[in-house]
Amino acid sequence: MSNTKEIFGSLVFNDEVMRSRLPKNTYEELQETIETSRELSKEAANIIAAAMKTWAIEKGATHFAHWFQPLTGVTAEKHDAFINPEPDGSISMEFTGKELIKGESDGSSFPSGGIRATFEARGYTNWDPTSYAFIKEKTLCIPTAFCAYTGEALDEKTPLLRSMDAINKQGLRIMKLFGMDNVKKMITSVGPEQEYFLIDQEAYDKRPDLVYCGRTLFGAKPPKRQELDDHYYGAIKPRVKAFMEDLNDELWKVGILSKTEHNEVAPAQHEMAPVYTEINVALDHNQLTMELLQKVAKRHGMVCLLHEKPFAGVNGSGKHTNWSISTDTGINLLNPGKNPAGNKLFLLALAAFVQAVDDYQGLIRAAVATAGNDHRLGGNEAPPAIVSIYLGDDLSAIVNSIVKGKAMPEQMNSRMELGANALPSFKMDTTDRNRTSPIAFTGNKFEVRMTGSAQSIADICYVINTAVADSFMQFADRLEGAENFDVALEELVREVMVKHQRILFDGDGYAQEWVAEAESRGLKNLVSTVDAAKYIINKGNIELFKRHGVMNETEIRARYEVKLEEYAKLTNIEALTMLDMARKFIAPAVSQYSNKLAQTALAKKELGIDPKAEVDVLTRISYLAATLNEKAASLSEAVIQADDFEGPDQAQYFHDEVMKRMIEVRLVGDELETITAKNFWPFPSYGDLLYSVK
Repeated sequence: MSNTKEIFGSLVFNDEVMRSRLPKNTYEELQETIETSRELSKEAANIIAAAMKTWAIEKGATHFAHWFQPLTGVTAEKHDAFINPEPDGSISMEFTGKELIKGESDGSSFPSGGIRATFEARGYTNWDPTSYAFIKEKTLCIPTAFCAYTGEALDEKTPLLRSMDAINKQGLRIMKLFGMDNVKKMITSVGPEQEYFLIDQEAYDKRPDLVYCGRTLFGAKPPKRQELDDHYYGAIKPRVKAFMEDLNDELWKVGILSKTEHNEVAPAQHEMAPVYTEINVALDHNQLTMELLQKVAKRHGMVCLLHEKPFAGVNGSGKHTNWSISTDTGINLLNPGKNPAGNKLFLLALAAFVQAVDDYQGLIRAAVATAGNDHRLGGNEAPPAIVSIYLGDDLSAIVNSIVKGKAMPEQMNSRMELGANALPSFKMDTTDRNRTSPIAFTGNKFEVRMTGSAQSIADICYVINTAVADSFMQFADRLEGAENFDVALEELVREVMVKHQRILFDGDGYAQEWVAEAESRGLKNLVSTVDAAKYIINKGNIELFKRHGVMNETEIRARYEVKLEEYAKLTNIEALTMLDMARKFIAPAVSQYSNKLAQTALAKKELGIDPKAEVDVLTRISYLAATLNEKAASLSEAVIQADDFEGPDQAQYFHDEVMKRMIEVRLVGDELETITAKNFWPFPSYGDLLYSVK
């Protein structure tokens, strides 16, 4: 059994390592660079690089890599050995400050949304000193940003870092208004809860849809799914527990604060959650977590599925992104305290968040829009596509009193009594938990429940950061010139809550009545990625990012192009995979079973036995087989016709025509599975997959 304290951070070039291995003046220069963005001197860069190399080699590393996050949603790395040839034929081990700070990659081979053409290949990686380097499989990984030769961001991290600067700048203005001149930095933190499925490797290998697409394209419902709620928080199976223990060791070695693990609601579904960290570090850690989930699962003969909806009819997987903002002096702006009604800083921060979400609801929905997440949002404990905020009874009562200009309500009973002498009373939370809410206040943070399990958290985080920064900017502009700050603050908070109360909803987000009510409130119901993506290039949203220096118009439009291009490509891959499965696997299997039925019916007839049972099944199968062939031909035609469209029009066509025909093919295929003998069916069933890990 590993010693957690000893292994934690053992493969990270963290602050403790830097303090012990760098000269004091070099360490201080690096810290100043991190805090002020001043350029690191060549001498300091060389000293840091040499210390990194020595430490990494001592840990068994042979290579280094700039580790970055292109617009693919996953990470990228190019490995270079530390070796350098010497004149006598021997080698030396070198790593320079230049190699640490800057690397070069092909800027046209990653998604760029037209920023880089094939003949304009050069791109750069640039060291992010705010995120610690770490060792992964004998390679020193250096977290970096990734940009084009012309300087535009081609990655997920750069806009996030810029948004952190934006909310820091505007947040400090707010703190000065409250007389907190000692605050030097505003810190946005995130704790992303990661859901995932574990299935047996052998079963996975027999499913082309899982191999190519990460989700099942066919699959009849098993007799038992999640109706009994017996898997949620249930005893963890030995094989899964061994995986979790191994995973924790790997996460802890690279400094990831893996804290919570449990079974989720659906069979074979699980969750891990880390302790909150600063937002750019949380991004790096979550990307590394997803990679390690998949690698460690393979060691245990399993596959980790991160797709948002790998199985129809059971829970999908999300990544609840818990967002908060605090100061470097330890003040959490979203902590209501004992008296939230009298906590002016909290009420201002709450108003800023509410305004940000309402003003930019379309952009927030676009930030979590993917082909995979479209299948998840709106059912089985996933929130709906309509963006709204849940505050809970206490805060809703306070907001209502502000809106109506009435006296603030008294605090509700803050103790929970369970009526048994042996059970102690305990403090109640200020809010309940609403699983149908896209964004919920949960004590001292907002939980964004819309993020998909396979997504990078960068998009939703830089959107929220920038939108809240914009609210702070507007508030500071108004309050800095106020004659009476307290009165002006009270008026501002009331105006904001009156104007944006429509975004607040504490009810059942699944109810059909809410869809109608949301429409009457003027809220957007963007059910697909194609619907949502257009808000990325909405004029007001472009101006938002430009206003705060987070992205220029070229970078914004590139992300719009990349999102729709990815949607079209993924849907095309799924459609082609479905056609392969229908024609090369299901149709031959059904034909063989039909032949077997026909032979059995003939044999029974010759014996004078009525073959009605076989004939009835054979008749239904023959009809369904013909229908499958017809629907597959229609799908194939649609896929071919998709080539006639480009850009947004092609994404729209895939959504309107290809996806519709895929659903039709699936319905026929799933019914065929229910009446085809198991030994003839070519794929492991849902039951085989969901209950494959013992």
